Amino acid sequence: MTTTTSLLGPLATPTALAGLTLPNRLVMAPMTRFRSPGGVPTAEVADYYRRRASGLGLIITEGTVIGHPSATHETTVPTMTAGAAEEGWRRVTAEVHAAGGRIATQLWHLGSERSGAAWTPSSMTLSDISEIVAEFAASARVAVRAGFDAVELHAAHGYLLDEFLWPATNRRTDAFGGSPAARALFPAEVIRAVRAEIPASMPLIVRFSQFKERDHDATIAADPTELATILQTLADAGADAFHASQRRFWEPAFPGSPRNLAAWAKHLTGLPAITVGSVALTDQISHQAELHTALTAGDYDLVALGRILLANPTWPALTASGCSSKIQKYRKEHENTYF
Repeated sequence: MTTTTSLLGPLATPTALAGLTLPNRLVMAPMTRFRSPGGVPTAEVADYYRRRASGLGLIITEGTVIGHPSATHETTVPTMTAGAAEEGWRRVTAEVHAAGGRIATQLWHLGSERSGAAWTPSSMTLSDISEIVAEFAASARVAVRAGFDAVELHAAHGYLLDEFLWPATNRRTDAFGGSPAARALFPAEVIRAVRAEIPASMPLIVRFSQFKERDHDATIAADPTELATILQTLADAGADAFHASQRRFWEPAFPGSPRNLAAWAKHLTGLPAITVGSVALTDQISHQAELHTALTAGDYDLVALGRILLANPTWPALTASGCSSKIQKYRKEHENTYF
């Protein structure tokens, strides 16, 4: 019988992500925490990430917004900008590295999810597009100076980059709209700009999804052929890996195949893939067995954990040692915890 302890079997093996050596295949998924007043990460933020560093192969921070006024309306979401925010992030990366961890930043623009005057695919001029591309590049430069090991671009869940990928929100009739390849052009331009600002050895990850925060049934690709066009466009622009966000990792991405979204990303592009979606929130042994089998088969390379790490920063150690009784099952109120 498969046990919780055996779940860490393939997850505990060292690996590399686009040349970045990782001690295991566990990733902390990005989760917005609203603990950075004025966009500046505090010492408390550094402590939060340090506590989770030792048991994970890679931490991906909460979304960090680029330095453009259209990017966010939030006042406690961190930014990736020069000055105080950069210094705050330098303290975070130092703490994580001291604990033996690796850390990536996730660069973010909320798009139409921003309250007030929002920039969307329909409203943006060509000049606006160039401006946002430049701001992503500027944030990438800050991330390098702040000591990050990798950069992830948030192109999922209905935010700006994803709004260009999603035909429901991208109604443009110019080069940035229409076909799957055209809808991927703006995210590809962002990737090229970021790639030019970070070392060749630094992995550039792209997080994408089918579902959106406001539409769980949405799709950017109707079938694997469309997905291949989108992802290959992003890969050709310089993406090194794909972080395929699903609400439930065990669900097939398309009819007729058991592959989930991460497995399709790797199958279609050959690039490393991260799977995520309620990985540690279920006690169903069959899903744990599916995860073990898929990792062993090389369907995807890394596995991201999210909400379970809020109340259980040492989840990997507890799981590996068989102390599952000490693991707190996720509850909604855990989103208000911060330690």
